Amino acid sequence: MSPISDIIKGQAYSRYEQKLEREIRQGRIPAHVAVIMDGNRRYAEETLNGDAKQGHQKGKEKLEEVLEWCMDLGVKILTVYAFSTENFSRKEDEVDFLMDLLEKTMFEFAEDERIHKNRVKLKVIGDINMMPDKVADAIRYAEERTSSYSDFHLNMAIAYGGRQEIKDAIKIIAQKVKDGELEVDDIDESLISGHMYSPDLPDPDLVLRTSGELRVSNFLLWQLAYSELHFSDVYWPGFRKMDLMRAIRSYQLRSRRFGQ
Repeated sequence: MSPISDIIKGQAYSRYEQKLEREIRQGRIPAHVAVIMDGNRRYAEETLNGDAKQGHQKGKEKLEEVLEWCMDLGVKILTVYAFSTENFSRKEDEVDFLMDLLEKTMFEFAEDERIHKNRVKLKVIGDINMMPDKVADAIRYAEERTSSYSDFHLNMAIAYGGRQEIKDAIKIIAQKVKDGELEVDDIDESLISGHMYSPDLPDPDLVLRTSGELRVSNFLLWQLAYSELHFSDVYWPGFRKMDLMRAIRSYQLRSRRFGQ
């Protein structure tokens, strides 16, 4: 393609993106967007000579971009699937790199001027006891530094599994029944929701997965019962603001009846 063709194509995409943004700003913006950030390694294979570590680094940088896009568009809560319990089964050197990257990310978020300017509260959901001490310490530091904020929320699912979350909630409730704090008839959906990892947050309005895979991969299984699902055929490091806006437009075009 010639340079002139590239310029024309770029201008067309820019006009389309501007038009799309105007349209979605006139509609209902989802308050809570949850993202399965998938495709770092495949992106690395196709564009970074197979360097998975660079793929994960690009993925971390993309998260920073997407958080900014969400704040700009009015999405108040962003929840991302950063590291599942199954990810521990990957090669040791990759897991070690991811642990180092998570530690670095937590400290960077804790000191980022944009986080404090926009009053973003950071919370990690998952079994932090599975993480190395240095990562757990960094998580606690970042959470403490942003604990007083409430304008925006960034939730990172780390060492997380949806079935594990439900199992943990059931065990706590069962113990309360055993101890006489609850009756079996007290157990309802509201009680179970109140024993999830983040009981104070609303369920996601929109769940988005990148990379083209059509599954939820053990992510927020209890919370996504009435969420709209959107699957984007692009790897996470290559995700664009246009892709986010397309997902929001898809959400806006659906009629939510909640079984009525």
